[in-house]
Amino acid sequence: MRGLRRGRSTTVSELAREVGASRRTVLRDLAALREEGYVIHSAPGRGGGLSLDPQSVQTTPRLSVAEVFALLISVASMRAAGQLPFAGLADAGLAKIEKALPADKTRDLRRFLDCLYVGTLAPQVDVSDMGPMDPGLLAVVEPAFLHRQPMRFRYRDRKGATTRREVEAHAMLILPPLWYLVAWDPARDDFRHFRMDRIRDPELVEGPSFRRRKVVFEKEIHPVRGDR
Repeated sequence: MRGLRRGRSTTVSELAREVGASRRTVLRDLAALREEGYVIHSAPGRGGGLSLDPQSVQTTPRLSVAEVFALLISVASMRAAGQLPFAGLADAGLAKIEKALPADKTRDLRRFLDCLYVGTLAPQVDVSDMGPMDPGLLAVVEPAFLHRQPMRFRYRDRKGATTRREVEAHAMLILPPLWYLVAWDPARDDFRHFRMDRIRDPELVEGPSFRRRKVVFEKEIHPVRGDR
């Protein structure tokens, strides 16, 4: 790609020498660039070669599963709160982004979505102390869900007491404006709902993956996958 950006014509062999890769690798990378939306011209014969169109831009979004999931859960949260006036357009745009992801990322995204549930917060729940979420939380929750990897964090309860918890994440529950991590707590031999704005310093725990457990929600709570 660096050679193509110099605005000159080049060949596959020259690119291979420049980056220290095989011709097969260069051809594969060129195919990937075309799939991402870059226009690469190819002229045969003496004086020909490969060149990047000066007006070429990347049209396929290079988003991670966590980034797409963040968009999806934001839309789901607004819908659950009744604050999504352009739901059709939002869903259509997200569907296009999802379609543009590689097959393995799409598979991960769908597995991730299977862990997401939405509902309505009971009016008596106090949200006066709600704070911001730890910015690193989603990056830890993603592999925790996808690879069934335990996670640990510091947790502040409603009385202000802080404890260190090690849990197995099974679901994410959105009850606007609150978000909960639904996890199996081995120390208490039961499921617990952790308000995500009270979680700090999340990290993954090395070791074997945990087994899936069935999470039972009240009938008013439903999976996001059933909504789209």
